[in-house]
Amino acid sequence: MNASSSQTTKALYITTTLPYVNADPHVGFAMELVRADAVARYKQLMGCDVFFNTGTDEHGAKIHEKATEQGIEPQAYVDTAVTRFKDLIGALGILPEVHFIRTTDEHHMKSAQAFWRRCSANGDIYKGTYEIKYCVGCELEKTESDLDENGCCPIHPTRELEMREEENYFFRFSAYAERLLELYDRTPDFVVPDFRLSEIRAFVERGLEDFSVSRLKEKMPWGIEVPDDPDHVMYVWFDALVNYISTLGWPENTEAFERYWVNGTPTQYAGKDNLRQQSAMWQAMLLSAGLPTSRQIVINGFITSGGQKMSKSVGNVISPHELVAAYGTDALRYYLLRELQPFEDSDFTHERFLEVYNANLANGVGNLVARVMKMAETHLEASPAIPDDTMPREYKDAFERFDLQRAADIAWEHIGTLDERIAEEEPFKLVKTDPERANEIIRELVVGLYTVARMLAPLMPSTAAAITEAITHNTKPATLFPRSEH
Repeated sequence: MNASSSQTTKALYITTTLPYVNADPHVGFAMELVRADAVARYKQLMGCDVFFNTGTDEHGAKIHEKATEQGIEPQAYVDTAVTRFKDLIGALGILPEVHFIRTTDEHHMKSAQAFWRRCSANGDIYKGTYEIKYCVGCELEKTESDLDENGCCPIHPTRELEMREEENYFFRFSAYAERLLELYDRTPDFVVPDFRLSEIRAFVERGLEDFSVSRLKEKMPWGIEVPDDPDHVMYVWFDALVNYISTLGWPENTEAFERYWVNGTPTQYAGKDNLRQQSAMWQAMLLSAGLPTSRQIVINGFITSGGQKMSKSVGNVISPHELVAAYGTDALRYYLLRELQPFEDSDFTHERFLEVYNANLANGVGNLVARVMKMAETHLEASPAIPDDTMPREYKDAFERFDLQRAADIAWEHIGTLDERIAEEEPFKLVKTDPERANEIIRELVVGLYTVARMLAPLMPSTAAAITEAITHNTKPATLFPRSEH
């Protein structure tokens, strides 16, 4: 996963958004991180050279607000808070080679300033009067069409909107409507799923308004200083979006940037509340800076709990760390990848989690592996020969569409087929009357189990590794998923 790999190798760049560190990580971001990881792992299996990026967004009013509440400096606050997000890498079984960027990294801050200078030199940054309704929770200005029927931000309805008026720098977003529409026309799968592309196209077609890209330092000092103007700091979204290329070493590390961004397939996972920022604002910024746009933006839905959007105020936030501690990493990965809709909102409850854990993991793949490998250990002298590539075409197609739920469903269809064959042919009984035929069936079951392991490798890597090791040594492994009653 580095830029020195053979130039003939296909290159994939994939990134999550960067979550704010003003609260503990929740299962919604865990979903985004696991999905991006599954795609990265799948592409590696297909021979791609993968650059996988995640990290934390650490500037802006929300961070300044939290640090002030605790009576500490913002840098001290983020230095402590970031560990909770870094810990997700191990807890969720994320590829250890993942690049973790912080927007307080010195290189990132210099990169953001270099990006600003490019946009400014192109005439797209200017000073103007800033008067808007502002949601600190979103770190975004809100127009009337963005608000609910009560005049509140629908994502943070309990936070009062702030009225702001001051002199700020603006980005000339309005100049890029035509070029954005051309991008969407030229790349019909630019945003996945397609209904999100229709949504952002309609937003752009209604006309774009320039957006503020700075804040007065005397009012909100926690940000990257605007080049050549120490009275202003960068607006948090302008700063944070640049991470997608600063993590590659841009602007000075041209090798990595050329390989993964210019000549690779830069792919970004984001939640539906990030649609505008990722697929319009960021793309316009790249065009202004004279840089290539992203290749694809993949938009997730929200995770709800009991039908309500997760929020600290409601008290229904689910901690990924707690779920991993109780059920294990791959159990959570399974739920996030198979039990939640890939592009729509999905509900998450502990009751449903326990139900599918026992049905599909303990009694499903766990029981299948134990039965097949017990028969193999008892009746086969060695593992059978395994074909090089046993993953079905439809499984690969599902990954190419970012439909990871369908990919997981296909794996479980194979699990069900193997279970049915054992029930119908009963090789454990057949060994007494026709051992040759019984052993042939057991060998075929082991090959089928290896196919399952190959399909689980991007989805549930530890489980896949345990199955593969058991097949290699022709032995029954330890219980993969013990039944749980709570």
